[in-house]
Amino acid sequence: MSCEHDSHDEGPMAKLPVPNEVQEAIRTLLRWSGDDPAREGLVDTPARVARAWKEYCQGYDEDPAYHLSRQFEEVGGYDELVLLKDIPFQSHCEHHMAPITGKAAIAYMPRNSVVGISKLARVLHGFARRLQIQERLTAEVAQCIWDNLNPHGVAVVIEAQHGCMTGRGVKTPGVSMVTSRLLGCFLEDSRSRKEVLSLMGY
Repeated sequence: MSCEHDSHDEGPMAKLPVPNEVQEAIRTLLRWSGDDPAREGLVDTPARVARAWKEYCQGYDEDPAYHLSRQFEEVGGYDELVLLKDIPFQSHCEHHMAPITGKAAIAYMPRNSVVGISKLARVLHGFARRLQIQERLTAEVAQCIWDNLNPHGVAVVIEAQHGCMTGRGVKTPGVSMVTSRLLGCFLEDSRSRKEVLSLMGY
C-alpha cells in the first residue's frame, strides 16, 4: 500500500511561495545523492523540503524574549522555585543539519514577578527552531530568562539525542547528551543548586 503523497499536510507553510533557486538547490542535492529529481516521487520534493526547512527554522523570525514580556506580580508572596520539566523540543544541528530531539527542564527563583509557565516552553522553542548546537541552546534559554525576569536564579538542563551521531558517523543510537546552565543563586549556593537539580531528576 502506497501513501497518498498529494495529501501530505504542510501546515501553515502549505501556500508559501518557494523561489526557483531554492528548489533548484534541493534538486542538485538529490542528484548529487544519486537520485533523479525528475522521477514521479521526487517532483514535488524540492518545494516540500524548502517549506519544511522554513518551518524548522521559524525561530529566526521571532524574538523569544517577547514571550516573557507579560509578567504577574500578584503571586501571594510566593518566592520559591518555579520549575517546568520534561519539555519536548526539536532542533537541527548547524554542523550537519541533522535533527536534535530531546527534552528540557527550566527553573527560576522569582524575585518580584512570574510568567505563565507556557512562556518558558515558548522561549525554548524560539531558540530551538534555529540551527543550533546544544550547548548554545542551553545558554541562550537561560540567559533570556535571566535578562528578562530578573530572578534570583535560573537553571536550564537539556537532554537530547543527535541525528548526526545516531544516523551517520559513529552511528551510535540511544546516546543522550546533557548540558546545563546555572545562573544566580543556583550557581552560587550549593543547597539551591542541589535542590533544583534533584527536582529536575539529575
